[in-house]
Amino acid sequence: MQSPQPPRESAPPALTERFQRIRATSEAICAPLQIEDYVIQSMPDASPPKWHLAHVSWFFETFVLQPFLRGYRVMDEAYDHLFNSYYETHGQPFPRASRGLLSRPGVAEVYRYRQHVDTAMGELLAQPPEEHGAEIVRRVELGLQHEQQHQELLLMDILHILAQNPLRPAYRTDLRPGPAQLPDEPHWRDHSGGLHQIGHHGEGFAFDCETPRHRQFLESFRLASRPVSCADYLAFMGDGGYARPELWLADGWNLIRQAGWRAPLYWQRTDGRWLEMTLGGLRPLDLQAPVCHISFYEADAYARWAGARLPSEAEWEIAARSQPIAGNLLESDHLHPVASPQAAPISQLYGDVWEWTASAYRPYPGFKPLPGSLGEYNGKFMCGQMVLRGGCCVTPRAHIRATYRNFFYPAMRWQFAGLRLAKEA
Repeated sequence: MQSPQPPRESAPPALTERFQRIRATSEAICAPLQIEDYVIQSMPDASPPKWHLAHVSWFFETFVLQPFLRGYRVMDEAYDHLFNSYYETHGQPFPRASRGLLSRPGVAEVYRYRQHVDTAMGELLAQPPEEHGAEIVRRVELGLQHEQQHQELLLMDILHILAQNPLRPAYRTDLRPGPAQLPDEPHWRDHSGGLHQIGHHGEGFAFDCETPRHRQFLESFRLASRPVSCADYLAFMGDGGYARPELWLADGWNLIRQAGWRAPLYWQRTDGRWLEMTLGGLRPLDLQAPVCHISFYEADAYARWAGARLPSEAEWEIAARSQPIAGNLLESDHLHPVASPQAAPISQLYGDVWEWTASAYRPYPGFKPLPGSLGEYNGKFMCGQMVLRGGCCVTPRAHIRATYRNFFYPAMRWQFAGLRLAKEA
């Protein structure tokens, strides 16, 4: 007679609780939407909210449930094609620019798909196969971080969707207002040069592109105490910033002439005053808040105009790693940049706006992508993009850290991106 098998250990309770909480947050973000909002794709770089909700579920299904939950059955085999984002080694992704054509499955069906995946994930986390327990935990953590990335993308894309509507509808009318205060005049904070270690090390999650930790020599530098404000940026515009080719990189100059850019995305001038489209609707421009929704080219041109430059990502990390991770992040519920705190030696390194750096998104020395299809997560995008640091007003607080490397193409500006100035010491 065989002896009874010992019960399998469940996943760490904290992981199960985080799974439930993060999955619920995605749905809470979509709760204010009308049903028609879910399917709109306002540009090829954005995705319909419905697609985001389905894709993050596909990620758990594909990389966790199918390999590790015995007897798992997919809800619909077609979803492996429809909701695969870019994993060519796994299957055939549906064309990104055509996601808005997916009127079916409907919104209700996508929510049923999420419930199907959540139920199966609950079963797996309650009794994970012992021989794969550690790998399941690693992949679930990656999936949760991935979903938090899409929570930020959801809010970026929702704003872009609503900004195309001439009614300028608000996503929410109950957002917390920012502080009514004037920020300090910016000052410079000096940082010593020398040989520094940058990149992730030790405990805690990090994406593969944040590793390995490595040495980098830096000259002494100065970093501005706060990001560039809307008032600062208006001064650049008033001094002919968009009409002076000497301030612009060649690609940026060609872009602004072809696209007709004369101000940040979502700004409009009406009856002699500047307004800005936000997740709270069309509002008067907050002159004290960090300027937002600018491209790398605009950030670089402003820095030249100001007699400064953009920091490298190594400089930014050296300055930020001694600072607490606190600020205007998703949980603050402003969902828009706000004025900087007064009398802070250095402020808003975390939250408010992603800060463009002068660094190209390239692999660190000794970088190794994850094995298998998950190696496509970051590695294959390490060309032609620029690094941004620090998180923004729609970044979940638990998702950001000093070593986090965000990246976008230099012409993109629908993300919550701004800038902070740097100089040689």
